[in-house]
Amino acid sequence: MRYLALFMAQLKIRYIYLKRYYFDTLSMIVTLFLVFLIIFLGASWLLGGTPGEVGDTLEGIVVGFMVWSFALMAYGTLSWGMIEEAQQGTLEQLYMSPLGFGWVTILRVAAHFVINVLIVVVILFLMMATTGRWLNLDILSLIPLVLLTVAGAYGIGFFMGGLALVFKRVQSALQILQFVLVIFIAAPFGWTPFMRFLPLSLGTRLIGAVMIDGRSLVELAPGDVLFLIGNSAVYFGLGFLAFKFFENVARDRGLLGHY
Repeated sequence: MRYLALFMAQLKIRYIYLKRYYFDTLSMIVTLFLVFLIIFLGASWLLGGTPGEVGDTLEGIVVGFMVWSFALMAYGTLSWGMIEEAQQGTLEQLYMSPLGFGWVTILRVAAHFVINVLIVVVILFLMMATTGRWLNLDILSLIPLVLLTVAGAYGIGFFMGGLALVFKRVQSALQILQFVLVIFIAAPFGWTPFMRFLPLSLGTRLIGAVMIDGRSLVELAPGDVLFLIGNSAVYFGLGFLAFKFFENVARDRGLLGHY
């Protein structure tokens, strides 16, 4: 019951934050949509066709950009969140929670994921309306695939959040990471067989199989789904362990209450 109360509290905090700073929320949605629009128009020009003639390539861009939006919000929840908590001087207060800071962080991630789904759905409908490509939205298949895919991004977020606890200012690394995520999502498997081991890569392909090809979760190759589960678990687990390591370093050095 206490865990549910903490989850609802995190959900309420996120909702109040987005509502109170509505201009920033709208700016985030508009910015992401404008970035997609630039990519879409560039792809249409390079392919030499109109939106209706770009075909599966354009649909792939929509899916890839949707996953990228999820990934940005996923690792930003932890990394930028740690920076803000340290700047505001509330980081030590979170460590006083009777449930422990680990559960506070995990349930914060869960609450933010719920809100992020709503935000990305809005952006997705804007993208589909712009491109004229209405993709298959099989919710029962997409939710578990999206959750498994972005779990790797949350692992990266835990790692960067741990770095933020120790080094405080990691904004430049976070900005570079935005473009690294594009490589993870867009790089074709044909480059090397090791591409499937990268975070986000295989998950993006499976989400595309559902949204573009109209397949359901049970129609996907069981081996690919199991590999995605293992891949995401490894990245999430390694990221969380790295976070705990940096957390201990920050505690030993007395850095939690300082920025």
